[in-house]
Amino acid sequence: MSGRRLILVLVALAAAAGGAEAAGLLEDGGDDRAAGGAARGDVGRVVRVIDGDTIHVQLGSVREKVRYIGVDTPETKDPRRPVGCFGEQASAFNASLVEGARVRLVRDVEPRDRFGRLLAYVYRVPDGLFVNAALVRLGYARPLTIPPDVRFADRFAALAREAREQQRGLWSAC
Repeated sequence: MSGRRLILVLVALAAAAGGAEAAGLLEDGGDDRAAGGAARGDVGRVVRVIDGDTIHVQLGSVREKVRYIGVDTPETKDPRRPVGCFGEQASAFNASLVEGARVRLVRDVEPRDRFGRLLAYVYRVPDGLFVNAALVRLGYARPLTIPPDVRFADRFAALAREAREQQRGLWSAC
């Protein structure tokens, strides 16, 4: 079984067993109400996956480059740096989660980063998967807390600790 297929099976099993909800990988009303929930989250379709933590989303007539808040995956696109350890795997896994999918973008405090990318927590619309959290929990990303966008910093830190202890993803490869 390929690594990508194995990860998809593991995510599906965790969700079926309630593990995804318990691990904070599915939407929960408390966090969504604090963020404005569906009323303030923009819904669009992922039209391109750039790497493990950046995507292009079509929001109506506007195409936005979106940077996931609170997480960082190894580099794959910076021409000044070599491809980071586990970067290709993180990009491929992100694509398996969101490529072509309808997603809801929920913002924190800062609307954009210094490169003009929209900053967002990303949720898959069909099943509510919290993509940022899934990347950290399964070892494809590390937490990256940049104030004032800190809503899920503690959750991401806990998920990373668990991934490191279980030697998941980049924690065993790098």
